Amino acid sequence: MASFAVLDTTSKFILMSQPVMLLIFVRYLVQSALTTAYLVPKRGLKLFKTRMLGWHIVRGLLLVACSLMAVLSFMRMPLAEFAAVVLITPLVVTLMARFLLGEHVPAFRWACVFTGLLGALIIVRPGGSLNWLNMWLPLLLVVANSLFQILTSRMTRTEDPLTIHFYTNWVGTLIAGVAMGNPGNLELPLTNWLLMLFSGALGAFAHYLLILAYSRAPASQLTPFMYSNMVFTALCGWLAFSEVPQGLALVGMALIAVSGIAAGVHAAYFQQPRLVPTQETQRQ
Repeated sequence: MASFAVLDTTSKFILMSQPVMLLIFVRYLVQSALTTAYLVPKRGLKLFKTRMLGWHIVRGLLLVACSLMAVLSFMRMPLAEFAAVVLITPLVVTLMARFLLGEHVPAFRWACVFTGLLGALIIVRPGGSLNWLNMWLPLLLVVANSLFQILTSRMTRTEDPLTIHFYTNWVGTLIAGVAMGNPGNLELPLTNWLLMLFSGALGAFAHYLLILAYSRAPASQLTPFMYSNMVFTALCGWLAFSEVPQGLALVGMALIAVSGIAAGVHAAYFQQPRLVPTQETQRQ
């Protein structure tokens, strides 16, 4: 979540002086190149084996859609407010995990999710600083991102997480390249190119961690941790753009932080997964 917050902040800074699709294409190209260079020597031909190529394409489409709607959103609103709207996602993911994947969701985790949602609603309340005419973009992002998270959780049941990471990056790169078309003048400052390279490397790292997380825990258990993104994003917005939440917005952020910490403690200490005994442990 900290990596995604820094990634959004970097993207908002770059977008002050260059096209959206160029940024997305370079980001995914760098992500794909780094992923390939790292994984192919380790996995060889096993990396390419998949029985879900169609779903990899769908996941790549959702990834590009999320990135496009995200950058268009925080071009129109402060980072903290953008992150607050997107934090509706954990509620949607938890609902999908319960009713689409059949995961068990304890009552305490439901309480954490709704507490975090209440904090987000306080931040985006009517009369606050958020322009409601811009709401449709982050709301579409919530839908696309929820589907992306659920699909990730479902695919990690049968697919190698590294294979998922590999295919999604290259599908996203191809889609972004086609959507970009003719980028026009590419005589950009060196700083912009370095920042785009940095965003690609950070994006590869963040998405790799996301896939590893979903390969080790259910979606409904992980989603409350998404609320920590609010705190990281607000901090980045303050440091980079002097965007400081005021008044009730700070109360909402506090609720979000408390719900995320409480969910993490509950998951770590009160919901240890049951281990299936192996033949060796049975003999012991």
